[in-house]
Amino acid sequence: MADLDGTTVVITGASSGIGAATARALAARGAKLLLACRSESRTAPVLDQLAAADTPALGMVPIDLGDLDAVRSAADAIAKQLPRIDILINNAGLGARRGLTDSGFELAFGTNHVGHFLLTTRLIDALGDGAPRRVVTVASKSHDQAKGIDFDAVRRPTHSMTGMPEYAVSKLANVLFSQELARRVAGRGIHTYALHPGVIASEIWRNVPWPLRPVMTRFMKSPEEGARTVVYCASSPEVADDTGCYYTDCVVKEPNAAATPKLAAELWSRSEEWVAA
Repeated sequence: MADLDGTTVVITGASSGIGAATARALAARGAKLLLACRSESRTAPVLDQLAAADTPALGMVPIDLGDLDAVRSAADAIAKQLPRIDILINNAGLGARRGLTDSGFELAFGTNHVGHFLLTTRLIDALGDGAPRRVVTVASKSHDQAKGIDFDAVRRPTHSMTGMPEYAVSKLANVLFSQELARRVAGRGIHTYALHPGVIASEIWRNVPWPLRPVMTRFMKSPEEGARTVVYCASSPEVADDTGCYYTDCVVKEPNAAATPKLAAELWSRSEEWVAA
């Protein structure tokens, strides 16, 4: 992995799980981190860990990806603190939950895709032109289970009992977003990456009922193992010239056949309308 001294990194959802493990790994390589997280109290231990390792973060910005006004405020605060961003890691996410976001989207879709879409597009100028920059979006192999995107359903509360079909759609949206962003920023020095980190025993499953949760997570990867591909996409010189690709275990893989340029363009267009202030 590359030496990241002098590199500024923004990570969403770094208060636990893959995000926290990614923060520790990148900080150890010299990166200066700004953590964008929902809970200040849950993020404080991670900030303390980084400080104790003599790799202190730049701080924490509160963000609620389900509330578009909160995302705008967070993006503006980040841009004010960091005139230049070298790496943006869209890591935060939720699964196995049901409901509607404060901004009126199916819970997983609104949090995992719409919030990150707004954050990234609002920070594009801070990512800049010319110099190499990376946008890394944590998707999931679960996106293979989605047959497409029902653009009416994503504006309604979660329909399934488990929330997992909706989670798959949100992760397909992550892959499509990364592909379309690559096309739209071509020539600006911004490279995009989507990835499957593995099935991770993390806080994302905290709402799975207790009798099932320990059984379900027993054979999952640790957050540190899950962070490997995130760190690889964020920092490896081997993929410095790649853009718009999808990775599993640090290897490029073909995404779901539903991830077409046509669907990506439609998702982008609709997302722009949804987040228009």
